[in-house]
Amino acid sequence: MSSPRPDFRQHLTVETPEHVLLDYEVAGIGSRTLAAIIDHTIMLALLLGLLALARWSRASWMDSTIGPVVLAFGGFVIVWGYFTLCEAFWRGQTPGKRYMGIRVIRDTGHAARFGDVAARNLLRIADFLPPPYLLGAIMVAVHPRAKRLGDLVAGTVVVRDRPQEAQVGEAFAAPTEGFAEPPEAAGPPELTNEEFRVLREYAERAADLPPDARLRLAARIANRFSDRYPNRPPQNEIFLGALYRQELSRRRGLFGGRAGRVGQPRQGGMVVDRLVARKSERWNEFALLADRAVRHGLDGFAAPELPDFAARYREVAADLARVRTYGGEPGLRSRLERLVAAGHNALYRDERHTWSRIWKFFSVECPAAVVTARRYVFLATLAFALPGAAGYLLLREQPALASEVLPEIMLERAEAGVARSQSGHGYYEAPAGERPGMASAIITNNLTVAFNCFAGGIFLGVGSLVFLAFNGLQMGAASGHFANLGLLKYLWLFVIGHGVLELFAIWVAGAAGFMLGKAIIAPGELTRHDALVLSGRLAMRMIGAAVVLLLIAGIIEGFVSSSTAPTPMRLGVSGASTIFLALYLIHGARHAGLGNPA
Repeated sequence: MSSPRPDFRQHLTVETPEHVLLDYEVAGIGSRTLAAIIDHTIMLALLLGLLALARWSRASWMDSTIGPVVLAFGGFVIVWGYFTLCEAFWRGQTPGKRYMGIRVIRDTGHAARFGDVAARNLLRIADFLPPPYLLGAIMVAVHPRAKRLGDLVAGTVVVRDRPQEAQVGEAFAAPTEGFAEPPEAAGPPELTNEEFRVLREYAERAADLPPDARLRLAARIANRFSDRYPNRPPQNEIFLGALYRQELSRRRGLFGGRAGRVGQPRQGGMVVDRLVARKSERWNEFALLADRAVRHGLDGFAAPELPDFAARYREVAADLARVRTYGGEPGLRSRLERLVAAGHNALYRDERHTWSRIWKFFSVECPAAVVTARRYVFLATLAFALPGAAGYLLLREQPALASEVLPEIMLERAEAGVARSQSGHGYYEAPAGERPGMASAIITNNLTVAFNCFAGGIFLGVGSLVFLAFNGLQMGAASGHFANLGLLKYLWLFVIGHGVLELFAIWVAGAAGFMLGKAIIAPGELTRHDALVLSGRLAMRMIGAAVVLLLIAGIIEGFVSSSTAPTPMRLGVSGASTIFLALYLIHGARHAGLGNPA
């Protein structure tokens, strides 16, 4: 007997609630790269379509207040939301992943939740570096479970998931057309287990072979039975098909347990062969149901079908346990494992995307996470404020440095600010028709900054530190330059309305990044993997809070800060936003573990 070929594929083994071990095949860099190429091609097509729509529709609705908003948010959703939304609402798949037959799941074998896919895809910017996806590709190539940085933080893994490939509908059917179904066979099997196994393997593989190779293989196998079946049909394929069907029928019958009389193999082989003969049709039927579950979820089943699907899943899981116990062939085990995995993912998937669940997440869990991680928020505040103070003092003492440290647009606005201030105008006053588009552009820009600040934390927290320190230094230097021109009040009357929420949100995003860095550097009693996953889950709730605050801050900046609103109104909005922030955090504090902050 030849030794089995070595298996160089990566695997993930998890235990189901039915105490059955599932062996997932981890998707490699090849299939994931092809899936990414497909998805990025779709993203590019969507962006080009959005730009074309903007160009071809200027004469109509794009000149209205709605057009710029649609363009700004549409581009943002495509760039940042394509992967997250597809994987969250398409059961761990994007169009590219579905085409390649791969899927994102959690390390536990359960379906990935929205927070999981959001975390893995917000870290995509880190995996992208240096372009294009060099770091991510290296991680997938060298990690034992082919994980990129986003998968490490989210606790996810990409596995092969094609239940139709796992079904045995073709594997145990006649290998070619023209095989007649024999009458019900009586008596014990006539072939040994080894002979039946050869015949079955031919039936499994014949349909995929070229015609010439299939004919040659059929002739070689038929010659093994020439002495016992001298009156066989002249066409070898027809003969093998009829013999296979007849033997299969015998093994399903009353005397199926008497297989293997000649060259008696071990008892386990007889049990597996009879199990295959008896259960193959049931497995085929479940494969079709599992494929429906993979494509459409449990919503694709009528109410009476759900108990039957669950019962069939438990039946196939029990069959998998028997096949393992009695030493079934690797190919058979693989087929059943894929079927059980598909059923497991469908039955144990958390799909509670209800409005009440979403409301609870943003109104309770997100502020609670910020309060729980308050030490990291304080550290992020210092990382922003200290460089800001240094930048302010530096520009006050050395005004000539303004041209070297500030962007050109800031210098131009400061120069124009003298005349605008003397004429009674504010820092920036947008026409009423442009404010919706401006607000949407501000929101998408600030969200991008927050996401990048968070993702930078995966590099031992250094990336988040650099983002915070740089932005703090820029704001402090700008304030110092405007102060040198006597325009500090002029600048901060513009900032004060939205600044409270906007700055705090950036600090929260930086704090979330610091948590990732700390989990890598000092995981404590946990493994680095577990510490990173737990920190990532808390960090995603903090990012949710940052999103809420930046949405409100962007609306204020677009409609109030950029308007001709008087100073009392601006101060009132600033005070109201401060009160809102305090109440938001107090509400979260009631549900946070204040005794054990992260």
